[in-house]
Order: sequence, then C-alpha cells, then structure tokens
Amino acid sequence: MVPLVLVLLAGLIYFSLPDVENLKKHNPKTTSFIEMRKQQAKKAGKKLRIRQHWIRFSSIPKHFKQAVRITEDASFYRHEGIDFDELKESIKRDFESGTLKRGGSTITQQLAKNLYLSSEKSFIRKIKEYLIARRLEAALSKNRIFHIYLNVIEFGRGVFGVQAAARYYFGCNAAHLSLEQMIRLAAIIPRPLRTSPKKNSRWLLWKANWILKKLKRYKYISDQEYQQVLPVFQR
Repeated sequence: MVPLVLVLLAGLIYFSLPDVENLKKHNPKTTSFIEMRKQQAKKAGKKLRIRQHWIRFSSIPKHFKQAVRITEDASFYRHEGIDFDELKESIKRDFESGTLKRGGSTITQQLAKNLYLSSEKSFIRKIKEYLIARRLEAALSKNRIFHIYLNVIEFGRGVFGVQAAARYYFGCNAAHLSLEQMIRLAAIIPRPLRTSPKKNSRWLLWKANWILKKLKRYKYISDQEYQQVLPVFQR
C-alpha cells in the first residue's frame, strides 16, 4: 500500500511541474516570489511597488557574476542543477535536526523556487525544486539560467534583479557598478529583506570581506583591485 501511495504521489508531483521550454526565448513576466510578496503586502494593508528592469546577460559586469557564483554556487558551471555533495550534507544536517534548516541550493534550484514555488520549507516543495531544476538544466543553457536568475532574484522590498538593485541603491545602471558595489549586492542575496547593501552592518562587512578574499584567491581580481577595496570592508 505504501509503495503505491508513493508512486501516486510522485506522479502527481511530476505532472504538476511547469513547462520551462518557453524560457529559452521569453523572459518571465512575473515570478512566484514576486506574486507572493504582493500578496503579503496586500494582507498587511500595504501596496508593494515592484522594481524590476531586465538587462542583457552581456551587460551584467563579469565581477558581479563571479561574486554571485562565489557566494551562492561556486560549482554552477560544473554541475547539472544539483550539487550532490552539498545535497548530501544538507540532508544529513536536516535529518539530524529534524527540520529543513540548511540551504545548499544551487543557482538553478534557487531559480526554480523563485519562478514557480514559494519560501515554504517542506520536503514536497524541495522535491519539486529538484525536479524543476533538472528541467531547467535540460532545456536551457547555463548562461540563460544564470541570466534569468540575475534578473529575478530579490535584493530588497520590491526590488528584483541586478539592474533594479543598482538603480535603487546606487543610482546607476548595473554595467556601471563599482567593484565595492558589486560585492555589496552579492553579499545581501541570502538575506535581502534584513540587510541593506548601503549600511555597514557587522554581518554585511563580514560577508563582503569574505567575497572579496575569494575573488582574489580565485584570481578574478588583481592584487591592486583587492587592496583598493579591502579597507572599506575592514571598519
């Protein structure tokens, strides 16, 4: 009986998954996360202004892409949507704690969640996230996945995508961000509603300094670039 229930559940999950083929040529008009934030604001009696401006992948600075990969998914161009080493560690930690606390999501998984799912922490949602991530990887190129991700992720209340974030926080287009500004924006991705890239909170300075050191370690930036920015994050 139990195996039959599991098979039926797996079938229901599989056939409820979205078709991602249209993302090859078309940008999504909205996302599940954007709609969720709108509903949350509505329930609180507030109106949420959505700031989002799509930008070409080639117009997003190289150092920003590198900083995001360092902090969110260093193996992005090497895995097929799931980082199984990180997944095993995540499952182990969750099993030991009895909760879904540990992250471990790849950029592809985060995109799946942002586009089609919610912030709910459940095993069913996690299964859907994995399956959608595999669909995204099968249908889209790595650069296309990364392109969509950088245009839809949340950077603050109502702020989605790097172009909107650059304009909102620093008054410039993403292409003109300084190295310091790129690192600040990359640093807040895990906690965009609790941290401002313009404020020097203890957590932001720690995270930004960590990203800067990784950029230097992987030789994405020169020693001169490193030395120019380092004092800013050592206050």
